[in-house]
Amino acid sequence: QVQLVESGGGSVQAGESLRLSCAANGRGVSSACMAWFRQTPGKAREGVALIYSDGRTVYADSAKGRFTISKDNAKNTLYLQMNSLIPEDTAVYYCAFGYRCWTTGRANYYGIDYWGKGTLVTISS
Repeated sequence: QVQLVESGGGSVQAGESLRLSCAANGRGVSSACMAWFRQTPGKAREGVALIYSDGRTVYADSAKGRFTISKDNAKNTLYLQMNSLIPEDTAVYYCAFGYRCWTTGRANYYGIDYWGKGTLVTISS
């Protein structure tokens, strides 16, 4: 069993930055793949960024160049640094954990075994 707890969400102005954190409890992140997803009302949850256990990263087109996913294996924590935020980034952001993930394209992530409860990010213009 793995518990994921996100933090760092909030309300900021367009152009500003936020860093999301996800603390993983129960299993070391070093041997797992982890990802960030986001969801807005009425839309399907979409992949934002994924990091494999070997450090390889995948970014959705909407995130590439503005967001950076990283993890601290010693702290069992996943991060998402989000810069140059725009109103379209407004969503609930979810941390995800998988023992064996795979992707098709830049935003389709599979093999997710656990989800966090989400943290709300609101960007105003």
